[in-house]
Amino acid sequence: MPVVERFAGDLATLGWVTDLMVAGSLATGDYRPGVSDLDLVALTDGPVDAAREARLAAVHRRLDAGSAAGLHLGCVYVDSATIPDGDRRHPTWTHGQLVQRILSGVTRAELVRHGHAVFGRPPGEVLPPMSDDDVRAAARAELTGYWAWAARRPWLWLDPTLADLGLTSMARGRHALRHGDLLSKTRAIEAAHAPAWLIGQLAARRRGEPVSSPRIRTALIAWRDARRTVARARRQVS
Repeated sequence: MPVVERFAGDLATLGWVTDLMVAGSLATGDYRPGVSDLDLVALTDGPVDAAREARLAAVHRRLDAGSAAGLHLGCVYVDSATIPDGDRRHPTWTHGQLVQRILSGVTRAELVRHGHAVFGRPPGEVLPPMSDDDVRAAARAELTGYWAWAARRPWLWLDPTLADLGLTSMARGRHALRHGDLLSKTRAIEAAHAPAWLIGQLAARRRGEPVSSPRIRTALIAWRDARRTVARARRQVS
């Protein structure tokens, strides 16, 4: 993809980004132009301090205003020495800002099982392997972490974007817990716990069609699904 190659060139000129890898839907073959995010992970040869963060932010703002406009290009910057620490937060460019986030177990699984290098080493050479039980643990962590937090706040689900994401994420989480592997977002829509009419509308939006769903009804369906799925994941922990 030209914008990823342009981004890779910008990072390479910095001198301290050693590897750039593709995760997410672009890695799994489920990328939908205009709908999917571009999820990337970069490794650095040391900590990303304030000066380095400023350089990265400048690169991203320039791209977001130009060739990457509307593509939702995001990247996690991981100091190579901290890869084994799954709880460490890393500078992450997402939706126009630099925040601190972990490199989640699910993203690690996407990289190891499906990802590839734009430059530098392949993901399997720099990240530890992810067994089926590791994938189950990663899915459980997301369900009992962020999604448990969201399930306690029903008003959040009135956001149509969160409702869609929740329905697909719950389907992906259930699949991972059951099978120990990853489910694409497109296939997750088919497995969503939702009425047929809503599944059809989710699929249409995944194809980039301007289809809307009844806001309150969709929010209630998605919130209830999250509460049930989170509760099931918690029972498996206890």
